[in-house]
Amino acid sequence: MKKVIYALVLPLVVVSGLVFANREIKNETSHKPSPKPVSVADRKAHRDDLKKWEASPDGIKYKKWEASPEGKRAHASADKIRMHIKDFTNMEAVVTSLSCPSGPLGGYGVMVSINGEEYIVNFWPERPDRNFTKFNNDFRQLNSLKVNDKIVIRSHSAGYSGKSPYVILTGDYLERNNKIVFKRDFRNGGC
Repeated sequence: MKKVIYALVLPLVVVSGLVFANREIKNETSHKPSPKPVSVADRKAHRDDLKKWEASPDGIKYKKWEASPEGKRAHASADKIRMHIKDFTNMEAVVTSLSCPSGPLGGYGVMVSINGEEYIVNFWPERPDRNFTKFNNDFRQLNSLKVNDKIVIRSHSAGYSGKSPYVILTGDYLERNNKIVFKRDFRNGGC
């Protein structure tokens, strides 16, 4: 008799658990704020600010760099990985140098080759005042990289320095030999 009761109760528990879990998933997705539409006034203000910046000494210098062979090369390199950045997908790379030509912008930077193009990958571990042991562990693992290591990188953003022909990738995820070497912790509800 006990076996029959267990046989009837067990499927009931499993089904109710699945229904409850599905309800939580639906609730989580329904609370996402919808993107705020950009107004015409905001677009005009952005265009006006851009025109002011382009007329400034920094804007003029950047436009000259952009038209130079180095700038064109950097834009062509960025175009080759644009979809990987947009979709946050894996990019296979080889470490070519443990130091950057002009030094990293901060954090820890390495030079990598992705499909024959050179890129700077800059890593910004979580702030040390948040979790000091994680901060030290992140840098220790990144310092274990060697030239010619084959790695997998994921990045949410790429940018230009305006001085270098290399695109600068933000290292959000790095894997070597199927082991995670670095993974950025994205804060919930933050910028």
